[in-house]
Amino acid sequence: MIVNQYSKTLLRFSAIFALIGAFLGSHMAGAGSYAFRSVHAHILVVGWLTLFAWSIFYKLYTPANKLIATLHVWSAIAGAIGLTAGMWLYYVKPFDINETFSTVFFIVGGTILLISFALFTIQTFMKLDENK
Repeated sequence: MIVNQYSKTLLRFSAIFALIGAFLGSHMAGAGSYAFRSVHAHILVVGWLTLFAWSIFYKLYTPANKLIATLHVWSAIAGAIGLTAGMWLYYVKPFDINETFSTVFFIVGGTILLISFALFTIQTFMKLDENK
């Protein structure tokens, strides 16, 4: 993945999360129900804000280790999707899904996201060149 592509990929996914989060917020306001409040909050904080912040990081800096950067970007996206989808399945229970499955889905998504945060932290302590 080309360095600037990290930034673009994260930016595009953050925009999708922003749209979904705003839609959920307007749905909750219109319906007068706060069933989606934790999902809505995490979609906006993890999906929109965090991915956007990481997009800016990759726009400003060239990572020293491209493998760690690639793993970070894709684990961030997978983790944000997994955490929020798992949270939706666990709290909202939209389908008649086994509770163990929804719990594991939620935990795996959150764990992948946690790994992406660890990879980002490692990345920030490695040599970084400012993009010009």
